[in-house]
Amino acid sequence: MGRRANAALFEEEAVSSAVIKLAVPTIISSLVMVIYNLADTYFVGLLDDPVQTAAVTFAAPALLAFNAVNNLFGVGTSSAMSRLLGRGEMEKVKDCSAFGFYCALFCAGTFFLLTWVFLNPLVRLMGADADNFAATAAYMRWAVSLGAVPSILNVVFAFLVRSEGNSIHASIGTMSGCVLNMILDPIFILPAGLGMGAAGAGAATFLSNCVACLYFLVLLFVRRRQTCVCIDIRRFSFRKSIIADIFGVGIPASIQNLLNVTGMTVFNNFATVYGSEVVAAMGIVQKIQMVPLQITLGATQGIMPFVGYNFASGDRGRMKEAVMYLLKRTILLMVLVAAVGSLASGSLIALFIKNDAVVSYGSRFLIGFLFALPFACMDYTTVSVFQAVGAGRKSLLFAFLRKIVLEIPALVLLNYFIPLYGMPYASMCAEIVLSLLSVKMLWDIIGHSYMRVK
Repeated sequence: MGRRANAALFEEEAVSSAVIKLAVPTIISSLVMVIYNLADTYFVGLLDDPVQTAAVTFAAPALLAFNAVNNLFGVGTSSAMSRLLGRGEMEKVKDCSAFGFYCALFCAGTFFLLTWVFLNPLVRLMGADADNFAATAAYMRWAVSLGAVPSILNVVFAFLVRSEGNSIHASIGTMSGCVLNMILDPIFILPAGLGMGAAGAGAATFLSNCVACLYFLVLLFVRRRQTCVCIDIRRFSFRKSIIADIFGVGIPASIQNLLNVTGMTVFNNFATVYGSEVVAAMGIVQKIQMVPLQITLGATQGIMPFVGYNFASGDRGRMKEAVMYLLKRTILLMVLVAAVGSLASGSLIALFIKNDAVVSYGSRFLIGFLFALPFACMDYTTVSVFQAVGAGRKSLLFAFLRKIVLEIPALVLLNYFIPLYGMPYASMCAEIVLSLLSVKMLWDIIGHSYMRVK
């Protein structure tokens, strides 16, 4: 997609058509990413060993920590680039992308070194006990330590490419790694293949992300004269305006993710008290919930370039129309998913493991997680709009309220009054409160249609 085609998509095409072109490829790639995460759980679950399944669950917060870097230099740089495109500052867009890429590379390398050296204490921090310590450490060595650089760069590349409206190539890049991961999983995990168990899932993830990074590098080389995304080291500089644009959105988005990691770690530590079967059930439930949740996240991330571009160019009417078009459809979809998923909760858990105790726990946990979805849809849309228009502080406020003020205290209270079975409803309680706040804050930004201001 050339630069003129990008401008036509943002400025001239029907809003519904533009939203579909931007959101659908991102939703598809997000779903493929979730499916490959589910593939890890599915193939590890075929071992019928709760210890191996728990290992993948314990490592999840560390993998989520990658998103702290992804959000800082992926979300932050993408938002800044879209707003710069809306103002027509093409050369600054290139400088911005180079800064984001090389900072992400440095942070990913640092992540690798720290997790490699301090792997054992990190595994203990994640909540692993003597029964599942070895399996968790083996998985994290591949997926977290060795996987840090390719995993982070894969996602950051996708954000940079998507920032100029090229959702299709961003999606192809991420999906290429996901598809390969699903092919490699049974080969590396199962006894009929290499028989590596949870460690094999980590190895497959590492190799697939390497392939995805290679796709993006080839893409940028082939399209170097057509794209505003630039990773030329000569473009890298510590210009104050670039740093302010990226960090103004990226730092709050990064802190938001770290708070999510904190929440998941607290959740896992609470679940550990009840044994590996409960931890395994929670892990399966969380990954099932991620399927519909990623539809919402993919849709809202997909329209971020459109919202940021039209906000910066002054066409607030198109921005409002895009947000409302998306919001109405995703909320309705999440209501349907919650209803159907709750009715079929036991069957969904049984797809991943045949352990009767895990299925029993998981079928009851899943209902609480699914009930949070319609409210989360409203909340995540609001946060994405904040990020797109550069209102990073408001998105940080939401993250702080969600985890620190609402979800973690709700988790403690519900587990106290309804031991074990109250915990899955903590997220729903937090999202309900936030959705009420979202209506007010989102309306402050998009509540009125404005004429184009130049």
